[in-house]
Amino acid sequence: MSRMTTPRKRVRGSGAAGSGTGHFLQQRVSAIALFVLMPVFAVCFALSGAPDADATRAWLGSPFGALVTLLTMSAALYHGRLGVQVVIEDYIHRTTTKAALLIANTFLVAGLWLAGVYSLLTLAL
Repeated sequence: MSRMTTPRKRVRGSGAAGSGTGHFLQQRVSAIALFVLMPVFAVCFALSGAPDADATRAWLGSPFGALVTLLTMSAALYHGRLGVQVVIEDYIHRTTTKAALLIANTFLVAGLWLAGVYSLLTLAL
């Protein structure tokens, strides 16, 4: 008996996870954002008078300094979260352990982001 479907039709949608493309794109977009933001942050921070604590506080408290810092911090934390998520998904095989680590990863990054935002707001206000 012959099948009426093509080989391509039979394997369509049978990928390993079915959602890898979105994750791949998120990692690439966050990497490109970091590629742009990190040099901007580093140059601006270096020109702010970084060894002097008062000058650094003034730059981080300024609208431009706070915005550049917030964008760089957000992109770095998001990119790091995605990277750790890949490692957990690839190397942890027990479902409960994997779920717990993925949740812990998300909460850790969210906590670090909130701490950074709080610090920037404290300096800015």
